[in-house]
Amino acid sequence: MESASHHDIEESIRAFAHPGRRAMLELVWDAERSSSELAGHAHLSRSATSQHLKLLRDAGLVTVRVDGNRRLYRADLERV
Repeated sequence: MESASHHDIEESIRAFAHPGRRAMLELVWDAERSSSELAGHAHLSRSATSQHLKLLRDAGLVTVRVDGNRRLYRADLERV
């Protein structure tokens, strides 16, 4: 098993630090959701949602799948 680097751990902690990102992770825990769905549920602007999702992706906590013109997000349960 590969150990997580110090940088990876810091990215994960930073991602979990914001309540909006934690809420998004809960929403994508067992279902794919679009960024617009996540924005609506988290009561954030699309721009803010996009920034939070980028941080979650960079930390490896969510995966994204392109479906037509939508991006669908889901928690990476192995990583979380």
